Amino acid sequence: MKGRGASALIVAAMVALPPVAARAQSVQELQRQIDELKAAVQTLTAALAATKAAPSGATTGQVTASAAPAPAPVALASAAPAPATPLPVASSGAPARAKAWYERIQVRGYTQLRYNSIISGDATAPGNRSRLRSVSDSGLNDAGNFSLRRVRLVFQGDVTDRISFYLQHDFATAVASQSVGERRESFGQLRDAYVDVALDRAKRFKLRFGQSKVPYGWENLQSSSNRLPLDRSDAINSAVPGERDLGVIAFYTPARVQRIWDDLGRKGQKLFGSYGAFSLGAFNGQGIARSEQNKTLMLTAMGTWPFRLDGLGDAFAGQVLELGASVMRNKVQPDTRTGGVSPVAFDDNRVGLHAILYPQPFGIQAEWNWGRGPEFDVAAQAIRAKKLDGGYVQTMYRVEESPIGPFMPYARWQRYRGGYKAAINAPRLETDEVELGVEWQPIKAIELTLAYARMKRNEADERRLGRAEGSVIRSQLQWNY
Repeated sequence: MKGRGASALIVAAMVALPPVAARAQSVQELQRQIDELKAAVQTLTAALAATKAAPSGATTGQVTASAAPAPAPVALASAAPAPATPLPVASSGAPARAKAWYERIQVRGYTQLRYNSIISGDATAPGNRSRLRSVSDSGLNDAGNFSLRRVRLVFQGDVTDRISFYLQHDFATAVASQSVGERRESFGQLRDAYVDVALDRAKRFKLRFGQSKVPYGWENLQSSSNRLPLDRSDAINSAVPGERDLGVIAFYTPARVQRIWDDLGRKGQKLFGSYGAFSLGAFNGQGIARSEQNKTLMLTAMGTWPFRLDGLGDAFAGQVLELGASVMRNKVQPDTRTGGVSPVAFDDNRVGLHAILYPQPFGIQAEWNWGRGPEFDVAAQAIRAKKLDGGYVQTMYRVEESPIGPFMPYARWQRYRGGYKAAINAPRLETDEVELGVEWQPIKAIELTLAYARMKRNEADERRLGRAEGSVIRSQLQWNY
């Protein structure tokens, strides 16, 4: 705008100068007029330089007399008086328009296409023996090939500066047929429906109301679109199968913690989501899409804190270690084989620890939990509250640049001993599994994961005994939109 204002000065002065008379009577007269014109141009050039050197706040939208003094008019023999002030320049700065509600809404999502193959082991078994199955992936069976693991669509946005909403559906849910045991695929299920209310301008304190993930376990809170292994571990996910419930959560995130997470996010690290450094929650306790069966609330608490390790020496420059713990107290009534839910509410209490050394380039991630929950007792042929424990250890190596694009190999070992409350009669799981895999991102919107797993598992059915064992090859193509 400064340059335009100064240009207006020159144009105004040039317009005020009369054309040089074609009939000048002598060379001396013509030379005098040329000299006066040169002097006028020099004066205007000096004014232009002064305008450019003025502070940015000196001229806004127009050039004023206080910003750059107008040059004195040059008196020519036949010139009219020049204007005392420069001509104003029209302002291009318009006041910012507030966004309409529909401009604050974001639509996004992702789809996961899987291919599973049991390459050896107990793909099938007699009616009373366990088959090689996983509670995390119903597409793993003797007849399965391709399956849609997740088809997610998210609507989210800001209602005001302090109120935001989040709505997510999954269109890859399966339900059982009413007449036979065949599954029907690709039904829609509500996953998240909540509103966040910030209690301060910096949005450090938040309240969440509705159906959302339960803050227990670091991996349980991490989005499946962002997680490295194909499935969550049995030990941690069995605390909150489906990861969600209906209730209220309070979050708090100190500024120093948010700065570290923001820095990790800019570096492309796989974070666990927007669930605060500290959280307290109260929920129904029966699990996602299940009606409450008793007046007892499920109470949870979680804390997690990232530490920069730069002070430990050059070998740890840029490294971040995150440590935390989770606690859950609940009463739950599992589904029963005879129909309906158990009339008895069983203790469902746990405590867990987690640690993550973010891969820069090498990383380690581990969680373990202990507790007591419902489990089917084969000898008593009834559900009892029993001890449980288990967790996982995972290593990964992040390659950010390569001729084929970013990729990350990983290895994970998991173990769990305890009941699985989401299945009928809360059968006991005894899981030992080693998984090796690699995630490759050829382009930003596409992720391909290839994995091999050596499994030894109880099938999640209290009528089947023993453990199945075998090897599985799985692949997943995920596209984000």
